[in-house]
Amino acid sequence: MQIKPLGDRVVIKMIEMEETTKSGILLPGSAKEKPQVAEIVAVGPGGLVDGKEVSMQVQKGDRVLISKYAGTEVKIDNVDYTILKQGEILAIVE
Repeated sequence: MQIKPLGDRVVIKMIEMEETTKSGILLPGSAKEKPQVAEIVAVGPGGLVDGKEVSMQVQKGDRVLISKYAGTEVKIDNVDYTILKQGEILAIVE
């Protein structure tokens, strides 16, 4: 099943963070922070959103930095995705 976002929405998949610290300490699941770097899986067409013209500045495959609690989490075919508006993306990571 494919997800096709509408308007200025973007579908992302979170990138798993390392599970050990630089000093080699293994972190349990409860001690890890929610990752903030994600890969864009699909991008909406942009267009007229809330009466304003929106052009999409990100594209599929970009790695982005998002705020910790941005978007709506969904699970499709046992894969976790997050759908959020382009405005909730803080930066493109290169």
